[in-house]
Amino acid sequence: MHSEALVRDHTIYSCVMGSRAFGLATDDSDTDRRGVFLAPTPLFWRLDKPPTHVEGPADEQFSWELERFCVLALRANPNILECLHSPLVEYADDTGRALLALREAFLSRRAHETFARYAQGQHRKLEADVRRHGAPRWKHAMHLLRLLMTSRDLLRTGTLTIDVGDQREPLLAVKRGEVPWPRFEAWMSRLGAEADEAGARSPLPAEPDHARVEDFLVGARRASAGRADPDVREAHPDDEVVQGVVRGRGVRQP
Repeated sequence: MHSEALVRDHTIYSCVMGSRAFGLATDDSDTDRRGVFLAPTPLFWRLDKPPTHVEGPADEQFSWELERFCVLALRANPNILECLHSPLVEYADDTGRALLALREAFLSRRAHETFARYAQGQHRKLEADVRRHGAPRWKHAMHLLRLLMTSRDLLRTGTLTIDVGDQREPLLAVKRGEVPWPRFEAWMSRLGAEADEAGARSPLPAEPDHARVEDFLVGARRASAGRADPDVREAHPDDEVVQGVVRGRGVRQP
């Protein structure tokens, strides 16, 4: 099955991300689309597995296979967690809605480290820009501050909200280059310190709910297998699934 077909025919969730989801869109903003597809279970029975992600087929579109998406979300990957909390959902089928209902299970205090590490990496790139060109890429600087705000508020409240709300204009001033670099760095340091303070007493659990996420993923895989082969639909436990598949392919049983 071609990668484009996986996105076209098996997407369970899609949303708009980037500046439009963050409340930072301007007239020239792109529309970034992110999604999750559920590869049919029989594809995993082959030696060549389905892709973990697909870029396209549309411009500014990127999708993850459900298992890869869940693994990254459990690791508190900032991009993935924010994708789950986009206010601009374009599509969700039953499995996609179940994924959205599960999104709190992915949140944990791990986000403190992962968001901070991502921010530090972005800051190093901005510093390199300043050394080479005398100024950073201000759009990237704006999004770094936005990420730190999101991290701080998540750690404080236990809720992930990605729309910047009343911080839109101050952040857009950064994008326009109206905030001097020293002031930007001071702002960034203050947000980092506030996130550290919030992380020390966050209401979030220490770890995400792996068991709940795994139950969801296994259920999605079983449902997909059942749609592909009626013999598998009622099969349980796993050894019965295998036997049902073998019988369905006409292999003689002892």
